[in-house]
Amino acid sequence: MESGKTPINHEVRERLQKVLAQAGVASRRHAEQLILEGRVTVNGDRVSALGTKVGEQDNIEVDGKPVVRFTAFHYYLLNKPVSVITSARDPQGRPTVVDLLKNVPTRVYPVGRLDYDTSGVLVLTNDGELAHRLMHPSYGVEKTYRVWVSGPVGIKALETLRQGVLLEDGKTAPAKVERVSGISVRTNPNSDAKRNRLEVLEVTIHEGRNRQIRRMFDAIGYPVAKLERIRFGGLTLERTPRPGTYRELSQQEIKELRAKVSL
Repeated sequence: MESGKTPINHEVRERLQKVLAQAGVASRRHAEQLILEGRVTVNGDRVSALGTKVGEQDNIEVDGKPVVRFTAFHYYLLNKPVSVITSARDPQGRPTVVDLLKNVPTRVYPVGRLDYDTSGVLVLTNDGELAHRLMHPSYGVEKTYRVWVSGPVGIKALETLRQGVLLEDGKTAPAKVERVSGISVRTNPNSDAKRNRLEVLEVTIHEGRNRQIRRMFDAIGYPVAKLERIRFGGLTLERTPRPGTYRELSQQEIKELRAKVSL
């Protein structure tokens, strides 16, 4: 080396929240929250800025526990039942989706949310980067729901769903909507059949706002009586038909999911 010249550092440095997500600590969004709460240290120093970058030699800890930078990723599909919280833990002590996967070899986290009264397809993984991209609307990952409402739903209401519904947090992106023929349920067979007939629709969206489907149908005057997610990024309940059961994703399914979000 020539005298007086500083060696060039070629170490790749990445944002701290991305590294935490890649290590399977949490989703990138949750990792950002951990940083903002001051629960992350780098080389012994507490970090609270989201723009912080780290290299391979940096020592990272969360709540005083070292972060293992390289870990095996695991991917599962759960048929979430109703009355279960989509969370790793619940302060009120209610059952969570993670409780249903107690026998898996590592801690995994839900990709997005299904609310307490909604059932269906839910992916759980410790691959934080994949989880982040699957949830981000810019990647356009489609989610299809089967929706039961008091029908029949009018043509104008269907067109509103297809063009976008104005909610308190802005107008939704256009949804794909189809009627499901030949399916009807009476909520109370002893009352007026016409009033209690439930029409079934299938709605596909790519956004992930809180309780979005329910709010969309409330906005058009058709409150949801029952809601089930039947498809997420091409994954269905075909091999996990019973609520509360789960399975590992195949290598082909993982490959296709990653391809959808350019990984």
